[in-house]
Amino acid sequence: MKRIAAAVVLALAGFAPVWAQSPDRTATISLTLEDAIRRGTGSSHRVDELTARGAAADAVAEQRRAIQLPQVSAEAGYTRTNHVDEFGVPIAGNEIKSIYPDVPDNYRTGLHAQWPLYTGGRAQALERAALSEASAMSRDLAALRTDLKLQITRAYWGLVTATESLRVVEDTLTRMRAHLQDMRNRLAAGLVPPNEVLTVEAQESQQRILHIRAQVTRDVTEAELARLIGATPGSRIRPVSSLVPPTSAAAVLETLVERARGQRSDRAAILERLVAADERKTAAAAGGRPTVAVTGGVDYSRPNARIFPRAAEWKPSWDASINVSWSLIDGGRTRAEVAEAVASRRALTARLDEFDSVLAVELRSRMSELQASIASIAASEDSVRAATEARRVVGERFEAGVATSTEVLDAEGDVLVAELSRTQAIANARIAEAHLIRALGE
Repeated sequence: MKRIAAAVVLALAGFAPVWAQSPDRTATISLTLEDAIRRGTGSSHRVDELTARGAAADAVAEQRRAIQLPQVSAEAGYTRTNHVDEFGVPIAGNEIKSIYPDVPDNYRTGLHAQWPLYTGGRAQALERAALSEASAMSRDLAALRTDLKLQITRAYWGLVTATESLRVVEDTLTRMRAHLQDMRNRLAAGLVPPNEVLTVEAQESQQRILHIRAQVTRDVTEAELARLIGATPGSRIRPVSSLVPPTSAAAVLETLVERARGQRSDRAAILERLVAADERKTAAAAGGRPTVAVTGGVDYSRPNARIFPRAAEWKPSWDASINVSWSLIDGGRTRAEVAEAVASRRALTARLDEFDSVLAVELRSRMSELQASIASIAASEDSVRAATEARRVVGERFEAGVATSTEVLDAEGDVLVAELSRTQAIANARIAEAHLIRALGE
């Protein structure tokens, strides 16, 4: 029985999350692994956050593009001024020609346009940098979905193992209680001494404690999976995917590394940000070049300040100009912006080099874990066959009266532990396979 307890505790410890949730349940959800992944990626708050950030990055790219296009604005205004003495000159016929009348109510409307013709390449570089950043955000989103897929896979197979562990404990506890009742009957008949009954009672108590722990562990793993798939807190989840061993892990490491470099979304995001850093450097360097823009507009005002003599009448006017601006001294701002972009690119290059150096080690580790897990499955299959055969032999010996009921119970426990070990080995292999898939960026 101690072997059973130790095996179950190990199985539960390997998959127990670090937080718990109320065991109240309101519904039962039957899920395959694919269903869980689909629901989890569709309801993740982190996915929603990165999706929103990606939309913001796209909007920034649109802003950068809009800067290069003509800008047209309309305006209107009213101004009240103080009264002034009118000024005029006499003309023929004893009349006065008003030169500067008293017009306290001033109205102005206008339509103005501006178009930057040349910015030294700054506007175009900023647009390309924004597009690269938006592309990097989409790569980040793909990497997040891959990470979430791995988390859900771990939680799913963890729940499968926890459920199987609970079944093993319950079956063992049922047989232990039956054995305890049999021993009590034998004690009443005077066939066994009291100490043997007390020993079985102690084992039964330990098994009940193990059952409580197994139930809590299953509830915790179930709550973790429910959180990941966006299910209602307290929902009962029944995993229905078949726990079958993964395929062989034979592959050439160099091939896997090249494959991962081309598929990893997080690596592609770094490359996109390298492009964005180069474009920001180009944009910063353009600050030392002149800019050219054309402007123009039409005003319709009362009075129109551009028309002389001033009159309290609505009159139109227009203007068109071309402006050249060249910052000769900017206090080192352009130089500092270029230095910032260069430093950012150097940091990204170092991150990419670190990523590539870690990638080969990660793939080697994941390959080794998967190969070891597949080998463990074969060993656990042998254990199940041996335990099953031993149970058959003990059963025959018990029928012949040469074996005790304790030996039969121990043989049953050995079979259950072997089956649990096989389940755990297969789950570990599936999780190792999921880690390898994540490392490959698939």
